[in-house]
Parts: sequence; C-alpha cells; structure tokens
Amino acid sequence: MTLTETGTNRPTPTLVSPAMAVEANRARVLQALYDIGPLSRADLARLTGATRATIGAIVLPLIERGLLVEREPAPVAAGGGKPARPLYFSPTSWPIGAVHLRPGRIDTALVSAGGNVLATAHEQFPARTRDAGSVVDAVVRALEAVLPQERDDLVGVGIAVGGMVDTDAGTIVAINLAPGLAGLPLGPLVSERIGLPVFLDLHPRAQALGDRWFGQGRGVGSFASIYTGEAIGVGMVLDGAIHRGPKGSGGEIGHTTVHAGGQQCRCGRHGCWETIATHRWLRSEAGRLGLPAARTMTTGPLARLAAKGHPGAAELFEKYAYNLALGIANLQQILAPGLFILHGDAVFGGEAFRSAIERNVRAALPPHPGSEPRIAFSELQDRATLLGGAGLVLSHSLQLAV
Repeated sequence: MTLTETGTNRPTPTLVSPAMAVEANRARVLQALYDIGPLSRADLARLTGATRATIGAIVLPLIERGLLVEREPAPVAAGGGKPARPLYFSPTSWPIGAVHLRPGRIDTALVSAGGNVLATAHEQFPARTRDAGSVVDAVVRALEAVLPQERDDLVGVGIAVGGMVDTDAGTIVAINLAPGLAGLPLGPLVSERIGLPVFLDLHPRAQALGDRWFGQGRGVGSFASIYTGEAIGVGMVLDGAIHRGPKGSGGEIGHTTVHAGGQQCRCGRHGCWETIATHRWLRSEAGRLGLPAARTMTTGPLARLAAKGHPGAAELFEKYAYNLALGIANLQQILAPGLFILHGDAVFGGEAFRSAIERNVRAALPPHPGSEPRIAFSELQDRATLLGGAGLVLSHSLQLAV
C-alpha cells in the first residue's frame, strides 16, 4: 500500500503486474506440493481456485525445466474417467548445496528440490580457532566434495549456523562455543569462492524450515522447532512463515531469562534457559548425584539409568524434562504455536522423556479452550537442518513462504 500524492493518509492499492501474478500463482502451486505431497492438476486447481488451463500453464514450464515430473496414473475411481497423473518434484531436480556449521564441525549435502539427500560430506575444525579464514576454507572444501563439477543447474547454497547471525549481511554475529568466528561474513565469502548465491540463517530456523517442508511441520500453520543439547535454539513458524525478526535477530530462546539471579550463562548473563536445560547443567547435576559417566552424560544414557532404577537417575530425568518444559510453556503462553518439534539430544530420551516434557508443559499452563500443546520428536534425525538449508535457497529462488 502507498500514500496518495495529495498528502492524505488514505492508502491506495499497489497494482500487481502480470509477471508478479504469474510468480505468485507458481508459488502457490509449489507450496501446495510441499505442504501436501503429490497432486494432480485437478487437485491443484481445486486447492488454489485456479482453472485447469491456468494450472497447466504454470506446471508445463516446471516440467520442461526438470523441477516437476508426472508420476504414474492414480487408480481410477469407481465412477470411471481418465486416470489422473500426480505431479511432484523430480528425485534429482534442481540440486542445491546445504551447509550446517556448528562449533568444531561442518556438514554439507547436495539436496534435490524434493528433499532427497544426494550426497554428504563433513569437515572438522578446532572450535576455539582464531583463524576464521581456515574455517571458510573448510566450508568450501566440504561443499566442493558434494557439488557436481557441472554447475549450470545448481540453484545456490544455504548455510545454517549454530549461533547468532545477521541474515541480511550473511554474517556470523557470535557463536559462544566458537568465539573466533564472530563478525565473519561467511555468506559473501563462500559465494565469492564457489560462484553461487549463498543464503545464511540461524541453525534452528533452517531446522524449522526442514520441518516445514519435509517433516512433521508439513501443512501445519504454526509450530516451534527446538534444538536441544549443548545449547537451545528455536525456529518459529507462525501462520506459515518463519519468524526472523530484524536482520534475523530472533530465535535466541536459550538466552531468555527463566531464573532471575540464577547461574551465569556462557553469554555472560544470568538465569538463561540454557543454564538449566542443556548438557552443561545435566552433567553438573549428574556429578552431584554421583551418576556413572557424569562428565559425558546425555539424555539417552540418563533414560537408561532411570529405567534400571539407578539411585538419583529418575529424579534427574524428571527434573531435566521439567526444565525443558519451562521454556516451552513460556513460548506457548506468548505465541501459542501448539506443536513443538524437538531435535537433538532430547530425542534419545525416548517416549518416556517426550511424555514427561509434554506433561510438564501442560501442567504449567492455565486451562484454555484452544487445543493443548503437543510435543513431538523429529523424524528427520540429523538431516532436518541440511534440508532446511536447501529450503532457504528454494524459498528465495521460487519466492515461497519463509
């Protein structure tokens, strides 16, 4: 909307060009395929409200470009008629580079537009290194190991970073566990080296995008994707779009205060959620209780100790679930995403841990006629973030909802 030239505050509608209308319609068709799965032209016409002719004009160039393929005809209904041929993404269509950078490790993948992981590679680096240039070199090496030599069909590269980022500039702002990377313009540097567009975002937001298009978040309007383990991060999908904040400043949920005057966090503040719901806290408490292998304790071993009735293990198991639930309940109170998809270490706690978190979240919330919050463990394992990295590129290239 724009203001009129008369100086009044009455808005006038901005006209949409025919080219913009075509792009918008194409985005709606592709988003429907990502949300629902294979659909026939008739299905797409019904879902989008467009005519069959319009749908045909949209999908034909996408088939010719190798993005979409026609699958085998669906079974004919009892009433007869011509069998429909569902459309979906080609298994090898539009290869995209994806990177997951976290302290000490770089994972890369070549991913198709339909979410098939075609190749993977990884590199390691000293997390405390001050040589940021060597980390850029490692990212490029790991990418070169998965990207094809012929790159005319490559769409770009999406990088997910386990730390605070400036999405507009493609820069790492800070990583508490890898302080030498602060201020590194990783996106522009990698783009210059490999000759492709590069899009950079926060790890949990990319993870949420992986859930949005390829996991339990498919077709779900709002949900939260939460990473657990050495740190805590969240990617929020609200009304179908990723919430970022200015320059990507949102998502640092681990550094919201849950205990005023509590322990000092690695970020320098006190009482952050990360001080009571990450491996650092878990291992400290395991040591205090005298549990075996306390210095390397994670949720899986703790769950096994609790199941065996080891003294103190069940108490810690329940307390850890409560601490994770505390921050999740706060998110539900403020934004009410309803569905919380947990990734990382929490998944290895099994169903007993999932149900304990869900029970504690619900107990922390006042009754409301809206649906109760649900806790789910990711089914994408450790590939959600790489899939989301590819999703970053597709979102920009195809102008889909992010």
